[in-house]
Amino acid sequence: MTSLALALDNALTTATELPGGGHDIGDPYAVQRELVGLRLARGETIAGVKLGLTSKAKMQQMGVDSVIWGRLTDAMRIEDGGVLDLAPRIHPKVEPEVAFLVRGGAIAAVAPALEVIDSRWLDFKFTLAEVIADNTSAAGFVVGEWQPVPDNLDSLGVQLIIDGEVAETGSTAAILGDPREAFAEALRLAGTLEDGWVVLAGAATAAVRVGPGQTVRVEVESLGSASLKASS
Repeated sequence: MTSLALALDNALTTATELPGGGHDIGDPYAVQRELVGLRLARGETIAGVKLGLTSKAKMQQMGVDSVIWGRLTDAMRIEDGGVLDLAPRIHPKVEPEVAFLVRGGAIAAVAPALEVIDSRWLDFKFTLAEVIADNTSAAGFVVGEWQPVPDNLDSLGVQLIIDGEVAETGSTAAILGDPREAFAEALRLAGTLEDGWVVLAGAATAAVRVGPGQTVRVEVESLGSASLKASS
């Protein structure tokens, strides 16, 4: 077990920040596996995978030309309309997404989704290797009602709504041009996708900080909505 995985896990469990920007990380995905392995050792199970840097703007910002990925566990799942506990969070943000349900290694259904991200790095500042090692800032997710995949999944309007006010607007086109491309990337990167897993395809808009007592909802054209309420 590397010292960095242990340090990141301690940051997770104590809600403390680590200074980023200066870590020499040989294989960030190896550190990520160790980090998630510590969660599994505490009784969590893998619930799916998530993709990051699925917009061209984010790729350019980070100086990369491909997506990154992380692992979801059952402990990260928040029921639709449920409560996001802010106590163990450092600086939580929410992103509007679409989620896919896996069956037979393929897409079985799609749903509107929210991802909660919460970097363990100080001030949410990190290198590409550091965010990968930190399981791509994975912290939580909400999935709405599953339904068949529409033909126009590549052009659906998306809104992120905080306390009834529209905070961000976007389109599913922001997710690699078509969220189904993100699913293909998830399959390629993870190697295998188990039945029942959730694949979070990536953000359709910028992430927004969530504060105590706020209600957050994603609305995806023709797919419906999903929501959470932050604890007070």
